[in-house]
Amino acid sequence: MARILRRETHSSRAVVSVIAAALIMLVFGYALLETAVRAIGQPPWLVDPQTAAERVVALPAGVTPLLLGVSGAVVAAAGVFFFLNAVLPGRRARHLLPDRRAAVVVDDEVMAAALARRARLAANVTQGQVMVVVSRNRVVVNVRPTSGVPLRPDAVLEAVRRELQDMGPTPTPDVRINVATAGVVGA
Repeated sequence: MARILRRETHSSRAVVSVIAAALIMLVFGYALLETAVRAIGQPPWLVDPQTAAERVVALPAGVTPLLLGVSGAVVAAAGVFFFLNAVLPGRRARHLLPDRRAAVVVDDEVMAAALARRARLAANVTQGQVMVVVSRNRVVVNVRPTSGVPLRPDAVLEAVRRELQDMGPTPTPDVRINVATAGVVGA
């Protein structure tokens, strides 16, 4: 069960692995092709392997600084991309909900909709006046009050916290309320 839950809450590294493997296969496949062409005495398709090795050893001689800088930046960006994909956790926007009989994984957007409904009822405002953003460790509730109608942020905060406690997501995010200074015209 734990393996299934981890698979549902973390993103796969398969796509990045396939990209890395394809790039490596492409580079070494081309090197093998050029070496085979040279071994049978034919002219190289793009560059002779011996000449390529000599140019790499002689770097930066004969290469403009701009080209050298751009190619270095591209290689560094690719390296950072692959490194970050290997090191960072790659969590999906999902939370686990407790249940004795089944594994329950809920998307953060679904949690945000439920929390927005609870905040809207506690604040006594319309649907367009509440926006909730749920992330792994935080819930941010943005409320635009109706002009002339007092709004109690503590009541909204307590209602959202109670709803979150009833859900019991893992990990449990902190709740923060933002009340806009400008209200909307009442309907």
